[in-house]
Amino acid sequence: MTTLGNDVMEEGADRYNVPALERGLRVLCEFSRENRTLSAPELARRFDLPRSTVFRLLTTLESMGFLERAEGGRDYRLGLAVLRLGFEYLASLELTQLGTPLLQRLCEELRTPCNLVVRDGRSIVYVAKVAPPTPFASSVTVGTRLPAHATVLGRILLEDLSLPQLRALYPEDKLETFSPSTPKTVNELFDMVQSDRDRGYVLGEGFFESNISSIAAPVRDHSGHIVAALGATITSGHIEEARMDEMVQRVRETADAISGLLNYSPAAKVVALRGGHRA
Repeated sequence: MTTLGNDVMEEGADRYNVPALERGLRVLCEFSRENRTLSAPELARRFDLPRSTVFRLLTTLESMGFLERAEGGRDYRLGLAVLRLGFEYLASLELTQLGTPLLQRLCEELRTPCNLVVRDGRSIVYVAKVAPPTPFASSVTVGTRLPAHATVLGRILLEDLSLPQLRALYPEDKLETFSPSTPKTVNELFDMVQSDRDRGYVLGEGFFESNISSIAAPVRDHSGHIVAALGATITSGHIEEARMDEMVQRVRETADAISGLLNYSPAAKVVALRGGHRA
């Protein structure tokens, strides 16, 4: 049970917090792929709040378009205002504004889907995607979230983390596996991403999905931190080694070009890891 009322008022909370606003935002965060619709009684139970309080929150969010009634009228689901906010966020990202034209050009050159992703905690989030007109239909769209530790693009985005930071992000003894290639422990994940870091790119065959290969390279900002990963998805069968080398080179060059637009200078040192050695 989420004791929302207590959490908001607990000692040490920021005195500038607005409890009612925080409650409303936490209500929105309860909706997900697993919880597409929720009722007022269910939300009241989760937050340990009076139904009257939850009803007022839901009514306010509904009036602003952030929630709408599901079929039947008893349950609620996310409204179009949430989608509009999401698209406005993507449009405001300097990364997508500057990177999308280069992503488009890379897609045309390689004739394969190309993506930009960022990390949100333990997940990667697709913020830009360009795909050629092919029969291949991908379930991945802008906004799709996938596990960082189990994807090629996620491995890129974890490269800046030291071993203690990775352990804080993944405190469990065993990592969830999605394919035979998924690292099973944090130590294994750390060794993998540091090898990727030294190499400068990742080429993974069937790492997350069988019969699909990915090439990924880091995008860095002016500070030298990795802020995104650029990837190309290869859905065809065997590719000649020379062609694959060419594709890897173009992905790396495009990632470097986007980094340059974000004022990253190759002359500047890449962020050094702190406490990054195996215990």
